[in-house]
Formats: sequence, structure tokens, C-alpha cells
Amino acid sequence: MTKNPIACLLVIGNEVLSGRTQDLNVKFLATRLGEIGIPLREVRIIPDVPATIIATVNECRASFDHVFTTGGIGPTHDDITAECISAAFGVPWEPHPEAWALMEKSYKPGEFNAARQRMATMPRGASLILNSISVAPGFSIGNVHVMAGVPRIMQSMFEHLAPTLAGGPPIISRAVHALALLEGRIAAGLGAVQTEYPELDVGSYPFYRATGNGVALVVKGTDATMAEEAVAKITALIIELGLEPIQGEPPAA
Repeated sequence: MTKNPIACLLVIGNEVLSGRTQDLNVKFLATRLGEIGIPLREVRIIPDVPATIIATVNECRASFDHVFTTGGIGPTHDDITAECISAAFGVPWEPHPEAWALMEKSYKPGEFNAARQRMATMPRGASLILNSISVAPGFSIGNVHVMAGVPRIMQSMFEHLAPTLAGGPPIISRAVHALALLEGRIAAGLGAVQTEYPELDVGSYPFYRATGNGVALVVKGTDATMAEEAVAKITALIIELGLEPIQGEPPAA
């Protein structure tokens, strides 16, 4: 069986760690990466501290097939991601000819100031990640892909980047849930299913809704037949407990 490449996401920004800004990018990236067969295995939220960014990037790019970063590529003094990526790779942080020309062309004469020029300054050898929302691009160098923190821009960047990423078989997700189900009642049976199908990820997720509480049981993997078999066995466990299995995820709260 072909092994899927794996990914890590670094969310960079003091505003996320302070609670001022809620990150909205993890769900999108985890879902889209799964669709192209690059499971997201780790997410780290780190501050705008050069030593932390450099060390974390170097650690993660050695451990994962792909490292994605969000945040810190704007025009202000605290947007230091590009500089830190340059330091992590040991290459100069310098004007990127293609990005410079693209951005200079988009501004009126005299408006492409020093602050905006920072967004066209990147590690030597980087390739651009364009987007359809703003002019300022992200970039890739090695196995590190640097994108904006603003969700709409990040999503556009990712869609431009996705066709260039070497993935594997798509990650398939199957779910069943039941109202009034308690995790303690199904834990042993669920563990047995996981043991029988070690290639799959079998998860148990309690939910609390105005319409009723229960547990969602989710199976993920690259083999659709195997996933269907596992869900069928979980469904049988729910029936044995005298409850009604409902295929799919529970409705949103």
C-alpha cells in the first residue's frame, strides 16, 4: 500500500495566541489536504518570535513531507515570516523579481512604498503562490508553503498551490451517530474495531445538542471498502445496545 505524504500546519501570530483573532484556517486546510491525500498530522500555533519561527520551521520541515504556514506576510513590522523562513533555509531575504514586478504594476506611481515592498521580499529561490483575492503572493521554498493568515486569501492561495502538490489516495471519512449513546457503553466494542482495522483511524466524538445528546463515531482512511466494513460493525454495536444508528455526522448545533 502506498504511503501518503503527511503535513504540518504552523499558525504564526501573536494575535491568535492572545485570543484576539480566532483561527479559521485549520478546518479548511485539514479538509482540503485530506481530499488530495495529504493528511494533516500536526498543527502548532507559534508567536511572532524569530527564534521560535526559525527553530519550528526547521524541525517540522525535517519531519513532514509538507509544511504549511499561515500569517505574518503582510506589510507591517510584525510580519516577519518571510524573513524567518529565509533564515531557516540559510538564504538571503531579498526582492523577488516576479513578485516585485507584479506588485509594483498594481499600484499607482509612488504608492509601492517600503512597507508594501516587504510583501515582495522573499527567500532567494522561492516560487510564488498566487491568489485571486489580493495582489500580494505567498511562496514555496523546499517543502515549506507560506500563505496569508486572512482566510479568504489563504484559501485562494491554497487552490492555486494544490495542483502542484504530490499527494496520495484521498482520505475517506465515514460516520454514524446515535442519540442517547454514551461513550462508556461502546468503548470496548469500538476499541475492538480499531484493533481489527489498524490502517484506519476510528474516533469517538460526543455531541451536545438542543435536540439531544449522543456520540458520533467516525472512521477515516484511504480504503473505502475497509471503511464501510468498519462502519457496518460500529452500526451493529449501536443496534446491540438497543439504540438507533443514524448514518452520517450529527446536525450542527
